[in-house]
Amino acid sequence: MKLVVAIVRPEKLEAVQQALNERDVYLMTVSDVRGCGRQRGYTEVYRGTEFQVRLLPKLKLEIAVNDAFVEATVEAIVHAARTGDTGAIGDGKIFVVPLDDCVRIRTGERGPVAIGP
Repeated sequence: MKLVVAIVRPEKLEAVQQALNERDVYLMTVSDVRGCGRQRGYTEVYRGTEFQVRLLPKLKLEIAVNDAFVEATVEAIVHAARTGDTGAIGDGKIFVVPLDDCVRIRTGERGPVAIGP
């Protein structure tokens, strides 16, 4: 079992969900987050005062998958979240982390069966 954590642009959520659904991956947790990377933010003017916006809005997707679905999940996110054919700075990152255990609260099932198919 693995936990796939992806940081993506907010406007790419619909495309990522569609790509994951096509690969039979439906379960995910989505959080609004802020962060910075190579983009390093931007300068904005508000009421005549210029200020730096350093932390940009992103979405964090957390997807628990069985080992057989890891590559399909990563590929779906990469292709759906990429800007254009070659991508752009700020498209995001994907982290794949080992998942020791999973428990379905409703039934008490543990391990891969608790995640789903």
